[in-house]
Amino acid sequence: MGCGAAVSLGCDPVNNQAAVVGTAMAFGLSVVAMAYAIGGISGCYINPAITLGVFLSGRMSAKDCAMYMLFQFIGGLIGAALLFLLVTNAGSGFTAAGAGLGANGLQDGISVASGLLAEIIFTCVFVLVVLGATSKTNGTTGKFAGLAIGLSLVLVHLVCIRYTGTSVNPARSFGPAIFAQFASGPATALSNLWIFIVGPFAGGTLASVIWRVIEPSEK
Repeated sequence: MGCGAAVSLGCDPVNNQAAVVGTAMAFGLSVVAMAYAIGGISGCYINPAITLGVFLSGRMSAKDCAMYMLFQFIGGLIGAALLFLLVTNAGSGFTAAGAGLGANGLQDGISVASGLLAEIIFTCVFVLVVLGATSKTNGTTGKFAGLAIGLSLVLVHLVCIRYTGTSVNPARSFGPAIFAQFASGPATALSNLWIFIVGPFAGGTLASVIWRVIEPSEK
């Protein structure tokens, strides 16, 4: 849904700021919707960086962590495949405009180092919110965890889209990068993919370290 909004709205951080706001809202609302839909079933991590942070925080076994990540990447591929199907059957004009499928990429004027740093910083912020909002010590405010997490993702996108299109989720980046090549999307989608895998994983790891330092003791 987030990538679909980026395609439909023509997200361009330089020439179309309104579309940036709409895209950011779409990503955040997607998380809110899924949190309340499947949070009670799986925890609704839907993001390998979050899964890694949860595992390193001691809330998940290594086996569960590996399986969650596997199916998150599979989910990313399925989502990208559905978007690819929609875009390529929508007419030549729309196909050309949506060929990137919302794939992440370094924006104009952004270096590799800057893009990688942005992904580390903003993933760290996002995962830290997840760990805090879902903590057992968070009391009754935990009921609003899905809303807090979704809104924090909106905030992250509003800042980070100008740098990398905002990944903070390796699975979200993986699927579109693969299918963008079939849709004659940006040639750099795959070459820069490592940034959107390494950066979020590093950010998730950093968030888990910070959380272990500041996590309150259970009463």
